[in-house]
Amino acid sequence: MQGAEVAALARQHKKLTWQRIGIVAGLTLIAAVAFIISNFVGAIDISPAEVMKGIVNPAGLDDQTRTVLWQLRLPMAVMAVLIGMALSLAGAEMQTILNNPLAEPFTLGISAAAAFGGATSIVLKWQLIAQPQFNLALMAWLAAAVATAIIVIAAVIRGAKAETMVLLGIGLVFFFQAMLALIQYQSSAEALQQIVFWSMGSLTRANWAANGVLAAVLIIALPILWALGWRLTALRLGDARATAMGINTSRLRVVVLIVVSLVAATTVAFAGIIGFIGLVGPHIARILVGEDQRYFLPASMAAGAAVMCAAHAVSLMIKPGLAIPIGIVTSLLGVPFFIAIVMTRRRALWT
Repeated sequence: MQGAEVAALARQHKKLTWQRIGIVAGLTLIAAVAFIISNFVGAIDISPAEVMKGIVNPAGLDDQTRTVLWQLRLPMAVMAVLIGMALSLAGAEMQTILNNPLAEPFTLGISAAAAFGGATSIVLKWQLIAQPQFNLALMAWLAAAVATAIIVIAAVIRGAKAETMVLLGIGLVFFFQAMLALIQYQSSAEALQQIVFWSMGSLTRANWAANGVLAAVLIIALPILWALGWRLTALRLGDARATAMGINTSRLRVVVLIVVSLVAATTVAFAGIIGFIGLVGPHIARILVGEDQRYFLPASMAAGAAVMCAAHAVSLMIKPGLAIPIGIVTSLLGVPFFIAIVMTRRRALWT
């Protein structure tokens, strides 16, 4: 290859790199705008200027505005960002390791297991810790961890193939949905109401402590996934090529599955079941930046945060003074949006 051709390829690569960086930055900006909008939507009017001022300098607001912003709206908006990032991250990496465009936490039964764990805590009143919210979250997290352990152990025995994981996940989805139905059937009217509301997905229980746990889980998971980024990119070329590069594909799948399952379980534990974010976010990112994990991972998280914040804002605007469960909104917005992606961009679903 001649020097001029090499230089041309280098320029093209540099241009593509900056283009992808710009896309990630643009998605992040959209998420930031959606985050700000979700903070001034509500029964009490707070202007965008007051929101910005209150975030930077809370002491400059009057007592009522500061209380509404810092105790009600900001915790929910921050949780929307964190959950959007977490679910989209989990969906992106599950799609990568399973080579399945429809993979997300629901596919492997992680969300169903967490829902069953939370429902068990509500109905049977099992108490591992005194604080009710964190007790429910812990029970949901433990149930999801059990589901993850079942998949990992069975997959390791069978060689950690993508097909094995998917089939096990489908079986666990039906099992935990049946167990959840059984728990609901035996619950009181009051407990049933709590289970139904929680399973719809809601940010109304958001607080700074819960956000701290979500942020900590992401901080732990991100460096691990980032370090495995080139291996995950290579995995998209197929198991044979990845193995030829010296990658242990079975071990890679198990490690990534454990990390993203625990991330997804934490989101369900604090906010209930929120659908489609783990599907829509990664597909937006894949269309815009491709499969390279250096760009795909941050783009997925930014897209997930943007969609989640937008859904949160919509949930507050549908009926002023009442927050519609966000799981309903994400499904209503996500289904037509996802269908549009599938129908208009075949690249979104690989073969």
